[in-house]
Parts: sequence; structure tokens; C-alpha cells
Amino acid sequence: MKILITGFEPFGGETLNPAYEAVKFLPATIAGAQIIKTKIPTSFANSYLVVEQKIKTYHPDIILNTGQGGGRSEITIEKVAINFADARIPDNDGIQPSEEVLEPNGETAYFATIPVKQIVKNIQDHGISASISYSAGTYVCNCLMYRVLFAATYKYPWLKAGFIHVPFSEEQIMNKPAGTPCMSVSTITKGLTYAIEAIVSEEKDNC
Repeated sequence: MKILITGFEPFGGETLNPAYEAVKFLPATIAGAQIIKTKIPTSFANSYLVVEQKIKTYHPDIILNTGQGGGRSEITIEKVAINFADARIPDNDGIQPSEEVLEPNGETAYFATIPVKQIVKNIQDHGISASISYSAGTYVCNCLMYRVLFAATYKYPWLKAGFIHVPFSEEQIMNKPAGTPCMSVSTITKGLTYAIEAIVSEEKDNC
């Protein structure tokens, strides 16, 4: 089994993105699955293009995209992506869509095809805070999740996909308001590892 896991580059004035920092530390193999790690641009136009190139190169079975969810206090596994973009700040290309449809021929929403509840449980069972999220926002994270699921529906029917948001890292909150939630990169990496373990276990059970 091959799992493509991605993390975004920093955006919004940050010097790092905890999602990709955590992805970098994942081992090459988890629960017998080959892990393919990729950094992607925080770009409405280009983030999916990078992922699709990796699909064509590696033919993964699973795509797990990850992103920074600043303000969230735990690892959150996204249940649904919506066909909508409305950016509070520009992306790294300077693009700031306002109330735009992502895919004119797409459904209003697509649900993640990874085992969301099982992922949450496995992360929690290992002592790390996690929950299901029912909103991936309207920024590049939601855009990428939606476009990957759209592509899996119409172009790559074998693919299963989903998205995980992670909190700010400890390094990022130095100049943020007191009480801003954060999590260490090492803990985030462990959480992603447990997420992948749950995905692999579910796939084996369904074989």
C-alpha cells in the first residue's frame, strides 16, 4: 500500500507550517505502508496540481493532506469539503477568492473517504487530543481537500482521500496572544502516525 501525505508551506506571515514540519519526521514505512512525503504550495491554483503530479508518478492508494489549523487545540480530522472558496487573506500567490465555486461541475460537497472515526479513536487511544471537524474552512486547505476528492470521484476511482488539520506548533505562539493553543511537532508527528495506522488497519479489514 502506498500513502501520499502532504503538508503545506508556511503562509500568512508564518516562518513554518507545523503540518509539513511533522510530515518530514514520519518514517518511510508505517504499518507496512510506503509513505510518500510531499511539500505543497499554499496556493489555490497550484496545490492540487502538485498533488496530481504525485498521483501520476507514484499511483498511491491513499492521499492524506495535512494543514495548519491555527487556533485549534487538537488534531482535527476533516469529514467534509465544500465547493466554495472565500479567503480571509491572500494565498502565497497573492490570490484571494471571494465567494467562488471551486469546481463548476462538482457536487456541493464531498465526504472524506478515509475512516475518520477510527482515526480519531486511534489518536485518542494513544493519549493525543483529536476530534472530527465538520468544516475544513474556505481557504486553500478546503480547496485542496475538495479537489482531491473531486478527482478521486471522476479520474482516480481507486483513490481514498482525506484531510487533517493540526494546531500551531510551540514555536509559532511566541508572539501570539496568551492562551493560543499549540502542540509540539513531535506530538503532531505521532498523531499523524496513529492516523495512518488506523487507515492501514481499516484497509486490511476491508480486503
